[in-house]
Amino acid sequence: MLALTDSTFTAHLASAERPVLVYFWATWCPPCRMIGPVLAELETELAEVVQIVKVDVDTAVETARSQRIMGAPTLNLYRDGELVHSMVGARPKHALLRELEPHLGATTGR
Repeated sequence: MLALTDSTFTAHLASAERPVLVYFWATWCPPCRMIGPVLAELETELAEVVQIVKVDVDTAVETARSQRIMGAPTLNLYRDGELVHSMVGARPKHALLRELEPHLGATTGR
């Protein structure tokens, strides 16, 4: 999973050719450790539909602040550089897919 920083976040979202799901996480966050492997699976399964990247809120402080991240994990879905959906907290894979599907279309295969 590609890690974005304060210096790469905005440019990456602006140049993305498909929606980007940004996983805002922290090393000290137990729910992040639970959802991390789920996102790694989805990164492979949905590679043609959405790009999944991560941002460490402790090292990318300006990005976390500008995106108004109040808790970890937070999953923000961006399309054309604009926030279209936000989720806070860990979820099982099926619940995550169900919540993302309206924003990604039927191409998720779920």
